[in-house]
Amino acid sequence: MKVEIWSDVMCPFCYIGKRKFETALEQFPQKNNVEIEWKSFQLNPDMETDPKKNINEYLAEHKGIGIDQAKRMNDCVTAMAKEVGLRYDFDKAIVANSFDAHRLSHLAKKYGKQDAMEERLFKAYFTEGKNTADHETLIHLAEEIGLNADEVQTMLGGNDFSDAVNSDLYEAQQVGARGVPFFVFNNTYAVSGAQPTELFLSALTQSYGEWKKENHA
Repeated sequence: MKVEIWSDVMCPFCYIGKRKFETALEQFPQKNNVEIEWKSFQLNPDMETDPKKNINEYLAEHKGIGIDQAKRMNDCVTAMAKEVGLRYDFDKAIVANSFDAHRLSHLAKKYGKQDAMEERLFKAYFTEGKNTADHETLIHLAEEIGLNADEVQTMLGGNDFSDAVNSDLYEAQQVGARGVPFFVFNNTYAVSGAQPTELFLSALTQSYGEWKKENHA
């Protein structure tokens, strides 16, 4: 059974949702029969990468609020992340357009390493303060999970997987994904947001039962 996850590298709730979903999956008896596919989503497609600006400053500008209020909002998200074992450092996080990171995720999918690539990108962005739009950075991250540096460099230097990313963005509109994370179970059930683990487990159980009936009737 397939679970599709629309997500953006710069979405703090997507990393939290990933952890909550993974916890549910670990508790699911049929986890070995579940295929995960990550789908591209951009919260701000027009975002310009700016290594000199951090996320607190970006959020303040984007929402028209004060820097202190933006920091408090991000502190709340940091606390949520800590509850699922993640360490966020918004003071270091760099404003970076995610399109090329999404292209890299699609390349990783080709080699069965998409989940590992998503995990590495999230950690680089939220914990390590790396510029996830910078090509050299992306090449190093890809190498860490076992991808070929030359192939990644060639891909980033051209337009490979741009169509795949755009296709995901279009499909998000078709399935009603207005925000992320957005999980679709067996093309049937949708779960929006970083929901409690129990809800993910319930969605897995119900959708798997129906998938089994459809495919093993």
